[in-house]
Amino acid sequence: MTVGAGRADVDVVIVGGGVGGSAIGAALAEAGLAVEVLERTTEFEDRVRGEWMAPWGVAEAKRLGLYEALVASGGHHLSRHIPYDERLDPAMAEARSIPLSVLFPEVPGPLCLEHVRIQETLLERAGGLGAQVRRGVSDVQVEVGARNAGRVRFRHGGDTQELGCRLIIGADGRSSTVRRQLGVTLEEAPVDHLIAGLLIDGAEGWPDDLQSMGQVRGINYLVFPQGKGKIRLYADYDVAERGRFSGNDGAKRLLEAFDMDCVPHSRAIAEARPIGPCRSYPSQDAWIDRPFGEGFVLMGDAAGYNDPIIGQGLSITMRDARLLRDALCETSEWGADTFAPYAEERRERMRRLRFSARVVTQLYARFDADSLARRGRALERLFDPAGPAGALIATYMGPEIVAEDSFSEEAFARLFA
Repeated sequence: MTVGAGRADVDVVIVGGGVGGSAIGAALAEAGLAVEVLERTTEFEDRVRGEWMAPWGVAEAKRLGLYEALVASGGHHLSRHIPYDERLDPAMAEARSIPLSVLFPEVPGPLCLEHVRIQETLLERAGGLGAQVRRGVSDVQVEVGARNAGRVRFRHGGDTQELGCRLIIGADGRSSTVRRQLGVTLEEAPVDHLIAGLLIDGAEGWPDDLQSMGQVRGINYLVFPQGKGKIRLYADYDVAERGRFSGNDGAKRLLEAFDMDCVPHSRAIAEARPIGPCRSYPSQDAWIDRPFGEGFVLMGDAAGYNDPIIGQGLSITMRDARLLRDALCETSEWGADTFAPYAEERRERMRRLRFSARVVTQLYARFDADSLARRGRALERLFDPAGPAGALIATYMGPEIVAEDSFSEEAFARLFA
């Protein structure tokens, strides 16, 4: 809905106080802007996603001044990746170990931390820097117009309240109410496969600094330690097996799937105890070419999301927050054109990451009879120093680091010929 000119009670109202909303809220409050953050929940819950931040995302968190708070809350760096797989002898996999601590300047590898702890840490950081944080907000209604004309109505503490603002930021996730109310269309790719996730504790037998990924017995497994025996597990599996890890014993069956002879230390995982829900969600991309308009801008999952098979969600959100902070602090005269560079960069970033997810899906989340041989051929090409590895490098170092032709149909054909 569009409204006429009005009074601005604050500079920015952020709808959504999760990772994205609290990150941009903290950054703008630190810059001296009057910020309101409206969060639906009174307590965050484990939603089984977003606990691995790529090195390029860690660098963005540093630029935002959020890195130290995340580390102080238990953020744990990983320094090695070993691609244990059913097609490789463990010694062969270990010969292909990748040192993660040297991939990005001044970043000691990917950062792992429980999603709910990231959310709480960043929301607390936003409040500590001066943002007004309201939790337990419901019935949010947004209206936008010319500068200083935005209006946000909501219920909080049993009362209906209203705020005028210069800008509304939609950071309210995949089912964004801001996006829906403002008529922004989200383009969605078909669901390719499913991803199950589970948080476990008591897996001290798995090395704390080691992440691993590979295909074994019909799943693409992923292991991301969080330190002190706590690990987030993921398993990609065929959508035709929708009920494979569902039901009351889903966690038990997922842990049993991680008892893999070709993966050293995996027995420690199989014998660990679940400390969170076992849930599955779709492996899917979604995007918006123009995530902004007069008086509003979308960020994070509200602006479109990457297939989680490559774990880029946190990094994408950190980049969104940093670009929006820079754009809003560069000038006090905000208009729709303020966000055009952000949208252009994001459009290409998400295109490249969609390609990277497609490559990883073809490598690890195809479960037909020919998948083993196809993966073997492709991985040999990837480990060739002159091979087409750019799409995978992008998931660690950032999509802009890699040459554009690494994200072409020709590159895909060379890899999987």
